[in-house]
Amino acid sequence: MSEQPYLLAEGPWIRIKDGNETALSLFLRHYTARQRRKIRQFIGPGEKMPLLTPDARALFVWRKFIDDCQPPQTGVNCAVFRNEGSSVGRSSDLIRAAIVEARERWPRERLYTYVDPRKTRHKRDPGRCFRRAGFRPCGITKSGLVILEIPAPHGADTPGQETK
Repeated sequence: MSEQPYLLAEGPWIRIKDGNETALSLFLRHYTARQRRKIRQFIGPGEKMPLLTPDARALFVWRKFIDDCQPPQTGVNCAVFRNEGSSVGRSSDLIRAAIVEARERWPRERLYTYVDPRKTRHKRDPGRCFRRAGFRPCGITKSGLVILEIPAPHGADTPGQETK
């Protein structure tokens, strides 16, 4: 008997593998996706945690890697978040649940993401759903991306990256 994983979910996210066809389909509609992919894996090198909602309408990817962005960033990066109207919850609620997943795997790490204000719906505060979930602005990259973060917990070995 072949059961689909979204039927067995106990929470808002299901951990999946890089290359999951449903996740790839969602990813290809994200503004950072290169449309002409030769392989199904879409996350890139490093430690990764792709998450999919049980209704397969939202995708979240955590990735810990050597980030060459300027200014350099450390910690665990939200590489992709796309919500296409998941019935599981609002975007900010899904992000909060993804933070819980990240803290289970990387309890002492800073969490961060980049938001391209030119590629998202025009708002007064790009990354609003991340901000509502607890992320705070901490800088802007040389290419104009807004950097949002949740610092490492107090007493953690990895310091938060403050860039202004």
